Amino acid sequence: MEIVSLVYTTITSLWDFTCKHADDVRKLQANLKALENALEQLRDAREDVKRRVEVAEEQQMMRRKQVDSWLQRVDGVEMGLIEILENGNREVQKKCNCGVCHQNLWLSYKLGKKVKRKLKEVYELKNEGHFDVVADTLPHGPVYERPMEETIGLSSLFDKLWECINDEQVKIIGIFGMGGVGKTTLLKRINNEFLKERNGFDLVVWVTVSKQSNVEKVQEVICQRLKLPENLWKSRNEDEKAVEIFRVLQKKKFVLLLDDIWKPIDLLKLGVPSMKNQNTSRSKIVFTTRYENVCSYMEADKKFKVECLAREEALALFQNKVGSSTLNSHPDIPRFVEIMAKECKGLPLALIAVSRAMAGKTDPRDWERAVENFKKNPSNFSGIDEDVFHVLKFSYDSLHDDVTKSCFLYCCIFPEDYDILSVDLVELWIGEGFLDDFDDVYEARNQGHEIIRCLKVASLLEGGKSQEHVKMHDVIRDMVLWISSGFSSKKKKVLVLENDGLIEMNRTNCERISLWNCSQEDVPEKPSCPSLVTLLVRQTKILRFPIGFFQNMAVIRVLDLSSNFRLSELPSGTENLVNLQCLNLSHTRIKELPVDLKNLQRLRYLLLSSTYQMELIPREVLLSFSLLQVFSISGNRPSKGTSESNVLSNGRIALLEELECLECLNDISITIDDFPSMQKLLSSYKLQECLSYLCLERCEGLVSLTFSTSSLRRMRHLERLDVYYCQLENVKIYQESQSFPQTGFLRSGSFGSLRKVYVAYCDMLSDLTFLVYAPSLEFLDVSHCMSIQEIISDRHCTEIALTEENLSAFSRLVTIRLINLPSLRSIFPRALPFLSLREVQVGSCYSLNRLPFDANSARNSLKEIRGSALWWFLLRWHDKSLFQSYFVEDGLIW
Repeated sequence: MEIVSLVYTTITSLWDFTCKHADDVRKLQANLKALENALEQLRDAREDVKRRVEVAEEQQMMRRKQVDSWLQRVDGVEMGLIEILENGNREVQKKCNCGVCHQNLWLSYKLGKKVKRKLKEVYELKNEGHFDVVADTLPHGPVYERPMEETIGLSSLFDKLWECINDEQVKIIGIFGMGGVGKTTLLKRINNEFLKERNGFDLVVWVTVSKQSNVEKVQEVICQRLKLPENLWKSRNEDEKAVEIFRVLQKKKFVLLLDDIWKPIDLLKLGVPSMKNQNTSRSKIVFTTRYENVCSYMEADKKFKVECLAREEALALFQNKVGSSTLNSHPDIPRFVEIMAKECKGLPLALIAVSRAMAGKTDPRDWERAVENFKKNPSNFSGIDEDVFHVLKFSYDSLHDDVTKSCFLYCCIFPEDYDILSVDLVELWIGEGFLDDFDDVYEARNQGHEIIRCLKVASLLEGGKSQEHVKMHDVIRDMVLWISSGFSSKKKKVLVLENDGLIEMNRTNCERISLWNCSQEDVPEKPSCPSLVTLLVRQTKILRFPIGFFQNMAVIRVLDLSSNFRLSELPSGTENLVNLQCLNLSHTRIKELPVDLKNLQRLRYLLLSSTYQMELIPREVLLSFSLLQVFSISGNRPSKGTSESNVLSNGRIALLEELECLECLNDISITIDDFPSMQKLLSSYKLQECLSYLCLERCEGLVSLTFSTSSLRRMRHLERLDVYYCQLENVKIYQESQSFPQTGFLRSGSFGSLRKVYVAYCDMLSDLTFLVYAPSLEFLDVSHCMSIQEIISDRHCTEIALTEENLSAFSRLVTIRLINLPSLRSIFPRALPFLSLREVQVGSCYSLNRLPFDANSARNSLKEIRGSALWWFLLRWHDKSLFQSYFVEDGLIW
């Protein structure tokens, strides 16, 4: 009975189980279909979220962790559901029902339960995927890496710049140099270096300023870098944006990198806190510019000039860009590579452009043709005009007026690598008429030197072999020739010919030609140059020009035959150049000016300096030059003839009298060699007011030279004074009036413009105390004067009552040269500040046992004290040790 009861119970329970879950089994197919649909919806939701995440990440945002976790969970659930769906579909296909064996029924039951559970899980997971925000803005990185070229040849300069970055005393750093020299590359390297060394900076901001940028555009870049919300700056004006930028930056230790500044930027207008502010005292500003003066305007604590690469560095850069496969393709190619790298003169912009154009060329004949083409016409070379000249032309386009542009373009008339004497260049500009808007030649000269300064500041000219010279980089010069020819190599308007290239003079459209280093045989017979306005023939071996040489140069205005040391006669036909305004015959052997030269009635410049053999200037010729403004005959020995028609006869008096009659004349450079001529000069207000260079040489009878203070005022244009082989015992200044205060008499009566003084072989002079009346003196050269004991006499200083208030002697002195002065004991009776002094040269002055320096003298400007070791050893003054580091031994000075 118990057995029957147990069987009944079991059967009943099994039946109840079967009935209870039969629905689950029957609904398995429907649930499987629902699960498939739910999975598809989950997949769609995942794709939507992924797409939102990808868009955000493209905007430099970072996906949220809960989103990333959800996506991973979806992927995991998807893999499990695929297996469940496959098993479920197999069970459905078997069409098992309740009558089927309990084993299959049990499996279907378990599968149905799992499907229901997973269906619920999928619905829940899908609901969790409704994200309002899928990604967040990335936290501000300190610096964004910038792509850059390899910095070949800039490592040394970079190291100096990085030292300044680490120097808390240096706040603002300026980097300047010509276009294409590597300034931006250097700034990029600084930027990327912060990826390695953060140095505690919170933020590095890069702004490319460029020529067209204004304050608002720069602010826009800074605001974007600071991630300021658009509502704080998008609709704000310039001042409001500055406030928001200031609010953020003043709380940070930042680095602001400003690339390619063309004109000074007011940092406060941008919103950049003052670098003198205590809150920003550890921040930095580094900028690049083509203009050196921008560094001053931006108050740079340090400025660095980026120079062109040295020859080895330039070659390395060229080889790097042209590639090893090209270099190694033929044994002749490395030689051509070296030639072309040399022609680029170390300018990275040109090196990169040319090397890329030649990369892949493995035929040495291609290289040979390329070298020849590049030397002859660089503008024809692939990539040069577009990649190089157009970049450099931005600097030319930025010159502020047409006069400056004309003066700059004129510089290409000199050969490659030529050291141009600044005063010579300015004289040519004036002779060309570029500076005609000024009242007199002195104003024009001042403007000319200002233009040179501007061109140097713009990195279009560079310093030459001395402070008196400038140079033009060869690639800049090629660009200038390209501009001057209307951006075409076929329409040359400027020709610079050397040696055997003179046959090219026959150019109908050429306006300016210069000939250099040619011989007599190289000069063409009758060149055809109908458009020629300027002809320079310099440093040649020409004895005379062919007859008819000037026949086809009717409109020429400037003729410069200077520095032809063999030229002995003025070219035939010069008298027919009726448009001529400037004639320069300096440093030639020409003996006379022919009478027919009187036809040149438009002549404004006549330069005859150092024409040592000049014997004849007809009186009627000089008087016919009614428009003459500048006349120079310094360095000439006056003729001792008796002809009344020759203004060079009987000393200089006749010449001075004729010059006095020329109404337009306002500049005279002259050598005087006798006492009567000097008296004539000192008695003529007109001549004194025109005097710019006076040379006294072997002046017979001139024992004492006295200038009145009124004469000094009239000689306000005198820039250079030479005294050679004279028996002068003293030079005195006579004070005519005490109407001005004693403390101001030097300003009221002095050689205000005198910058250079040379004194040599004057054995009677004991001192040069008159130099206290030359407050603008920059260069002093005294040599071979046996009796000079003092440059400035203490006794004479007392006599003229000099005080600290009015004494400005030597405040502008740059160079002092003292050679073979055996009696010299003192330069100045006490120490002076020497605010501008750079160089001291002393030779054979063994009685000079002290220098007028103390701890405050010339420490910021002095570069060297040059002399013999014995002289330096014999020096006895208590501050000598302070200047030991400036001493340079030079046994050749005597």
